[in-house]
Amino acid sequence: MKALFYTREFPPYVYGGAGVHVEYLADELSKLMEMDVRCFGDQDQKSGNLTVTGYPFDDGVFAGSDDKLKSVFKTLATCLHMNAEPTDADVVHCHTWYAHFAGIVSKLCYGTPLVITTHSLEPLRPWKREQLGRGYDASSWVEKTAIEMADALIAVSEETKEDVLKYFNVDPDKVKVIYNGINLEQYQATSNTETLDAYGVDKTKPYVLFVGRITRQKGIIHLVNAIKYINPDTQIVLCAGAPDTKEIGKEMEDAVNEVKKTRDNVVWIDKMVTKEEIIQLYSHADVFCCPSIYEPFGIINVEAMACKTAVVASAVGGIKEVVVHGETGLLIPLEQQTEAPFEPVNPDKFSRDLAEGINKVIGDKAMRESMAIKGRKRVEEYFDWVAIAKQVEELYKSLL
Repeated sequence: MKALFYTREFPPYVYGGAGVHVEYLADELSKLMEMDVRCFGDQDQKSGNLTVTGYPFDDGVFAGSDDKLKSVFKTLATCLHMNAEPTDADVVHCHTWYAHFAGIVSKLCYGTPLVITTHSLEPLRPWKREQLGRGYDASSWVEKTAIEMADALIAVSEETKEDVLKYFNVDPDKVKVIYNGINLEQYQATSNTETLDAYGVDKTKPYVLFVGRITRQKGIIHLVNAIKYINPDTQIVLCAGAPDTKEIGKEMEDAVNEVKKTRDNVVWIDKMVTKEEIIQLYSHADVFCCPSIYEPFGIINVEAMACKTAVVASAVGGIKEVVVHGETGLLIPLEQQTEAPFEPVNPDKFSRDLAEGINKVIGDKAMRESMAIKGRKRVEEYFDWVAIAKQVEELYKSLL
């Protein structure tokens, strides 16, 4: 059997959880079958059963286009480019709306069975309009069309499956829940601290860690607003880059600068760090905070737990299926608006509650140590890529 992945992200160009998912799943599936990955970029590699081909795009083609529409136009053009060369794959598997149009074209033109993994859903990300303008209507159309014509859908959590059935016209029997996973050998606690030294993290003081993009979805502004309620002795390490828009990037910068006026233990790493660096940051953090307002799965929580770090996270989406409240971390209730943009009804209360959870975990060493052990055990039992790849393989076989 041969499978073809269409994806925007693939190393070295990975900026989010979907990219992490695709990287590890492709590697694990290549041990079971021939894998062809077509992605955005200039990649050109072959290793064993895994072939990776990047499709670069000339920025000059849409130089005169509306700034908010350029990324949409480039995406659609790249998806066509990916299909210019026919495929002999038995199944096509798409990841995120950026690659869905490639899957649509492949199914229509080549008749290849189509699998879609729903890493997130456009109807639940209305803030994307800030980034894409009317292009958000285009991304929503692409996603809806691909999902409703797919032969099989993978939801990364039970709640994501419910969302798929709520927002799209899909046969429930076509939707299978398969969790994200992690490389258990790579993600484990380390005693190395070079990264902490490099970024000025005080190893004698506790710290709370955030990892993620600067986007409404990840809720980082709510964590920044919570800093004033976090114990003064606790360092805040924000590993956050790749803002969705200039506006939210500026909002983040202003918020952090305001906080720094009254405390000097906020460390902002405003770039994408290496795996080795992030594993060190996870390993030595006293608590990892995931304040997302929308999270279909939340692979960052699994990464933290794998490195034996307690988690404080918002009780939304798939996070509730990853973090066990009181055992591997604390889940913070989030009362959200019922209409878009699904922000907290009371943002200050949410920030205070996050801070309270962080203070509670950092102040209780026995709790932290217990959560560290139970978190790692849960990851080993439920989120191993080896077992997950076999589930995906069985899904492929069911379509042939």
